[in-house]
Amino acid sequence: MGKMAAAVASLATLAADPREDAFRKLFRFYRQSRPGTADLGAVIDFSEAHLARSPKPGVPQVVRFPLNVSSVTERDAERVGLEPVSKWRAYGLEGYPGFIFIPNPFLPGCQRHWVKQCLKLYSQKPNVCNLDKHMTKEETQGLWEQSKEVLRSKEVTKRRPRSLLERLRWVTLGYHYNWDSKKYSADHYTPFPSDLAFLSEQVATACGFQGFQAEAGILNYYRLDSTLGIHVDRSELDHSKPLLSFSFGQSAIFLLGGLKRDEAPTAMFMHSGDIMVMSGFSRLLNHAVPRVLPHPDGECLPHCLETPLPAVLPSNSLVEPCSVEDWQVCATYLRTARVNMTVRQVLATGQDFPLEPVEETKRDIAADGLCHLHDPNSPVKRKRLNPNS
Repeated sequence: MGKMAAAVASLATLAADPREDAFRKLFRFYRQSRPGTADLGAVIDFSEAHLARSPKPGVPQVVRFPLNVSSVTERDAERVGLEPVSKWRAYGLEGYPGFIFIPNPFLPGCQRHWVKQCLKLYSQKPNVCNLDKHMTKEETQGLWEQSKEVLRSKEVTKRRPRSLLERLRWVTLGYHYNWDSKKYSADHYTPFPSDLAFLSEQVATACGFQGFQAEAGILNYYRLDSTLGIHVDRSELDHSKPLLSFSFGQSAIFLLGGLKRDEAPTAMFMHSGDIMVMSGFSRLLNHAVPRVLPHPDGECLPHCLETPLPAVLPSNSLVEPCSVEDWQVCATYLRTARVNMTVRQVLATGQDFPLEPVEETKRDIAADGLCHLHDPNSPVKRKRLNPNS
């Protein structure tokens, strides 16, 4: 029996067990999986160019997704480090309308900008992170500065204390998600990063979503033992807009399920630079990340991250140079980690947040910051803020 057949047989046996829902069974199966064995034989790898022509048995048919090539100029794509849309490959899955997977469309070296932003810039105040629950703003203000010497050190041992950057699990941007109330709030907002907003707008436009506004972001920072629990992103008030996901660093397994957890999910690899879009029917499906995969050669970077940024960038580029010293810190971090940026539009055009009782609002804000890596949604209150104010 080949690896693929063995994997399909194992999954079929799991699905037949009535004691646990189908999604949880497969989450546990992949959480305990062993790379290089039949365990991963049924996981879709969208980086394989022949996917659409040679579907794997036992998994949904992979189909090409038509992008709106003329909607994004080459100049705008280049500004955020993307190849021309005409060179992107985009796929969908039968049975998952609205799900779009774009294997690494970034120009050589340009992923480094986004990695640096996640680790050095977006992690800083006034943005909110998991460390805020236990530390003061002053203690987390210099998160990068406090961590860089530790990560840059050649005397790295497993016994040394973890740096603040290595203790980071999530950061919220724009409308800050409240992990307890599972709501967003007009009261709890900081300016959304302009470079990430422009990147998100270009990707959304290329996928057919004109006028997408990046209003909230959740950045998840995964170590090799991290998981993202089974959940649905439903806290945004406008579900007609897509959810965008950008991955950098080590690869992971992503599970995309159905509307209920008794529907077995489909497993796929997420590699560095990959982009996922969940829209339409797929916008409210259960999903999770059961496993981050160590590099097969040990503590190494994915090949696409080894290429440096070009020495000369376009004059209007939003991608900024990354110094050798900064990249040394980022590279050390990513050898045993991955970073994921999810971007969403919270409100429909012209929509305001609904009114809520003052007592509930105060409780939401006071509880903010109490969360786990896996739950992405936030607070609600009065009216929409002007992101430019």
